[in-house]
Amino acid sequence: MSGNKIFVDTNILIYLLNGDSDISKILDGKDLVISVITELELKSFPKLTEKESKIIDSLIDECQVINMNEEIKKLAIEIRRIHKLKLPDAIVAASSFYAKLPIFTADKEFKKLDELNVIIFEV
Repeated sequence: MSGNKIFVDTNILIYLLNGDSDISKILDGKDLVISVITELELKSFPKLTEKESKIIDSLIDECQVINMNEEIKKLAIEIRRIHKLKLPDAIVAASSFYAKLPIFTADKEFKKLDELNVIIFEV
């Protein structure tokens, strides 16, 4: 992985929150960048305890969050139409493309996006 910044998908942060040591080692020393979609997905899990919510808030505070803008919206529409991704995944992919960063994910669907530098975590 190049540079200090890396764009991470929601599933990677879930693995990190669940204590995956491989993910922790890979992300050590990296500046994490996420989509606002990842923030929403993590914070909206049903039945989150107050303790879990605080842990998630703390993790998100350490990340740079890319909010939706017109360019990301247009990219997401194009990605969804061409590659038939689910809308949240298309927004995450568009955000990574907008940020000009590689995306680290466990979702193999992202591999079909030639326009992205995709790093797949093999589960």
